[in-house]
Amino acid sequence: MAVNISNLTLSTPVAVSATNPVALELNGAEAIAQFPSIVTVLPDGSLQLSAPTKGASSKSTHRTRCEWKESFYWPLASAADHLNYQEMTVTKVNSAQKVVISQMHVKNDDSPAIKVFWQKGNITMGFRQSFNQPTPVNTTVLKGVPLGAKFKITIRANSAGVARVTVDYNGVVGTSGDLQLDSTWNSQVFNFHGGVYNQIDYTDATPPEDGSICIISDLLISHT
Repeated sequence: MAVNISNLTLSTPVAVSATNPVALELNGAEAIAQFPSIVTVLPDGSLQLSAPTKGASSKSTHRTRCEWKESFYWPLASAADHLNYQEMTVTKVNSAQKVVISQMHVKNDDSPAIKVFWQKGNITMGFRQSFNQPTPVNTTVLKGVPLGAKFKITIRANSAGVARVTVDYNGVVGTSGDLQLDSTWNSQVFNFHGGVYNQIDYTDATPPEDGSICIISDLLISHT
C-alpha cells in the first residue's frame, strides 16, 4: 500500500541552511522530492525514514529525528475518536537502542501526553496523566519485537480523554489499557507524530554511521 504523506509535515535531520543549524521541517511531498536519501519511497509504496544520530536537531535538543507530524492541532473535544495507526519496521537503531516511533504531542510544549519507543527489542511508552507532568509513567506495552520485525502500533484517544496504546506483532497483542488524561489537558491542542526520533545526544565523537531507520508500510490518521 502506498503511504501518502503529502498532507503531513516532515521533521528532518537536515539543517535549514549553512548558517542556520536548526532541523528543517517541510511538507512531506517536498521532503520526498528534495531529500530522497532520507525520506525514501520504496518500490512497494512504503516509506523509509532515516535519521543519522549526528545531524540537525531542534533548538531544544541534541537529538535528531526523521518524523512525520500532522500539520494542524486539535483539541480532544473536536472528535469522538482520534486515531494514529502505523504498520512499521525498525530496520536500524542507534547505539543507545532507543528511538521514539509514535507520539501524541501537544502544542508549544516538550512534554507530550504519550510517547512510544522501540527500546532494545521491546515496545515501551511514557504517559503523562497531567499536562506538564515532570516525569512520565513508563511501561512496557509488548516485549520481544526484534529489529527488522514488522508490527502495528496504534495510539487512540477519545473526546473524554481516554487514550490507549496497542501493539500487534505477528498476532501477539500488547496494550496499555485505558489511560485517562486529566482535565488539565482539556485546554490543550494535540497532533500525532510517527517515524524515528533518536533518544541519544550527538557529540563531535558520534560516528557518522550511527542512527535509526524505519519503514512505514501503512499509515492512517483520522479524527471522526
